[in-house]
Amino acid sequence: MKILVTGGCGYVGTVLTETLLKEGHQVISFDTQWFGNHLTAHPNLVNINGDIRNIDSIPFKGVEVIIHLANIANDPAVELNPTLSWEVNVLAAQQLADRAVRFGVKQFIYASSGSVYGVKDEPQVTEDLPLVPISVYNKTKMVAERVLLSYQDQMQVHCIRPATVCGVSPRMRLDVSVNMLSFQALKNKKITVYGGDQTRPNIHMKDMIRVYQHFIQNPSIVSGCYNAGFENISILEISERVKKKVNAEVIVSESNDPRSYRQNSDKLLATGFKQQYGVDDAIDEIIELHKSGKLIETDQCFTVKWMKYLNLAQ
Repeated sequence: MKILVTGGCGYVGTVLTETLLKEGHQVISFDTQWFGNHLTAHPNLVNINGDIRNIDSIPFKGVEVIIHLANIANDPAVELNPTLSWEVNVLAAQQLADRAVRFGVKQFIYASSGSVYGVKDEPQVTEDLPLVPISVYNKTKMVAERVLLSYQDQMQVHCIRPATVCGVSPRMRLDVSVNMLSFQALKNKKITVYGGDQTRPNIHMKDMIRVYQHFIQNPSIVSGCYNAGFENISILEISERVKKKVNAEVIVSESNDPRSYRQNSDKLLATGFKQQYGVDDAIDEIIELHKSGKLIETDQCFTVKWMKYLNLAQ
């Protein structure tokens, strides 16, 4: 199968692209490569350094599935340049879907975000609850979902709302909760928690990849939005889990961050998907990577810091 992965050099995209190649697919990775290119050359890989806003530069011929990961990711990064974020996260998504339909693409899988729900008091946040996005990033994801779902009569459209991804990748991120707290413990023997009561759903990198594989393998799953998050636990509990594995002190400070997400992924599970990995697995992997000397901290591991270095702030 010929698959186009936008953001194929990203934190999730790199692992996904390599997995798809191992399965025998032909893969086109289309990525700005702002955060580097960690993909290994492969006879079935076409690796393009490009900007998805330049729609004419994206090759669609023969593509059967698009997995759209490319975006300006997370709240602080989007706030650096809201205009850029609307162009990349929404306008480019619309153009991508329109071109996909014109070229006969059968399935469009979109990486949305579990944060589109905003602050919710409900213990079970399901896909039928109203979306109340509280940041520009959340808003771009919500609008992009609505735009993409308008094409569901012309191709299968699956909008995945992932929890915070954790675990290792060749394009490593150290600014997502589990990875960040684990690295703090390993580097400083201290973990700084701001607030700590905020609840976050989590999904292990390997399960995130398995979700995308699941939808590729089951294209007849009804078009729509699907939560992909497990282990709804507080930031403080994540820190305590890290502390059990790494001898580190947990320091709790005040926070003005009210965001809490508690995802219910029963709709995804009802399609036959089964969770296999968790937060503890991610912590163990990061510890092992650190022990091996391969966990290298660079500015590219921190989205906001690197975007500022690239002068992408408005």
